[in-house]
Amino acid sequence: MDEEESYKRAKKRVGELRGFYEHLIAYVVVNIMLVIINLVTSPDTLWFYWVTVFWGIGVIWHAISVYGKLGKNWEDKKIKEIMEKEKGK
Repeated sequence: MDEEESYKRAKKRVGELRGFYEHLIAYVVVNIMLVIINLVTSPDTLWFYWVTVFWGIGVIWHAISVYGKLGKNWEDKKIKEIMEKEKGK
């Protein structure tokens, strides 16, 4: 793999990670606001959790698409990553 192709793949990966973090931050901020709005305007009827649950499913789906499942492949990558860090010490 040449340098330019490696750069393009890394840039794409960083974009995917950034997109996930932005999604996660929006999820947390908006849901905090929704909880406050719900509790102030209609504390007897709690509706905020519906948004939290279904949007949360979307965030989890996004995380899996970015990070992948935590299977054997993930373990192997983590082992190599930790070994590389240990070499650098």
